[in-house]
Amino acid sequence: MTDHRDAVLRLWGRQLYERQREPLAWAEAVLEATGRPPTAVTAAMSGRLDALADSPWDRAQLLFRTVAKLAANLRGDGLYDADVGTRIGPLALRLCELEPPIAGPLGDALGHPSDGPASLVTVHAAELSSSRASRLRAIDALLEWAELGHPQARAALSEVASDHRTQDVTVWTKALNRITLLGDASLEPGLLRALADTGHRGVRWSALACAELGFHRAVPLCTALLEHPDPMVREGACEALGLFEEPAAVPALAARLDDESSWVRSRAAMALGQIGGDQALAVLWHAMLERRNPKASHLASAIAAFGPPVVDDLIALTTDPDPDLRALACRALGSTADDRALPALEHLAAHDLARTTLGGLVATAAKQGLRTAYRIRARTAST
Repeated sequence: MTDHRDAVLRLWGRQLYERQREPLAWAEAVLEATGRPPTAVTAAMSGRLDALADSPWDRAQLLFRTVAKLAANLRGDGLYDADVGTRIGPLALRLCELEPPIAGPLGDALGHPSDGPASLVTVHAAELSSSRASRLRAIDALLEWAELGHPQARAALSEVASDHRTQDVTVWTKALNRITLLGDASLEPGLLRALADTGHRGVRWSALACAELGFHRAVPLCTALLEHPDPMVREGACEALGLFEEPAAVPALAARLDDESSWVRSRAAMALGQIGGDQALAVLWHAMLERRNPKASHLASAIAAFGPPVVDDLIALTTDPDPDLRALACRALGSTADDRALPALEHLAAHDLARTTLGGLVATAAKQGLRTAYRIRARTAST
């Protein structure tokens, strides 16, 4: 928290302002709590920045000018600034630190105790039991606080993630999307229970959350999800098994290379590339050489993930009589960015005018492979 103080204050100020149903009345109460003369408060609330120009400087001056700009914004006087209201809370909180005698009145006017951000996190945590609109707003806010390391926000989110049966599915999946912010071993029983509930609309997210946190007891359940009727669930299961890098899943993933959904086919190939090993590589080569689907660039990309050991075989494939296979070899070689691949790609780019089943030129695939290789090499050189 201390390492992110400025970010914490900005976030707290934004969320505090967003909660105000009557922002002008709230801003006026904040100004009155500073103890400045009523004339100064009236000038600020009139939205007249010029009326404050000649007033004596003190530590509240910036707060007064910010409120004056907010007032001008809300009255449509041409000084609109979308962020101005969000600055009031942080300015007032800092003023509490600089002027301890007014900390109490200012804290009351802000609407939360003087501990500022912690009090608002408490409110958000309580809103998780409120209306659906409030729950959705609260989960987004708590995720932002968790990003900044707020322990209370992380604890509230862990409670959400631990039991899918008691949560709105949207709220629950939002928490699981950022599971690495808050997850630990204590979440394993609840996530495994959610993963076994295959009829739940969030089962895809439970698979991915288990994989992100390395809960290997989830592997059999994720493997079973490869047969789920929903293609999005099957795709998520493929992604999870790739994250696990689980060799035992290779046969089940191999079957998904023929899935009716292109998303699932692509994700299964990617997962096999992540898992690695001779068995996964053999499966990918077999699928590509069989040419069961003319749109097989996902197979080429997955083979390229094996790196230098596959380059010679891919170069040999650039001489195959089948233009489809030559084009796929070009795409894969480009993704390896290997020195050995460049002469073969340059030769095909200049001379191979054969057309693939989909109508493209092998030369075009070779040029795309060269661009990919040069882009990867440039990026690598700059890091």
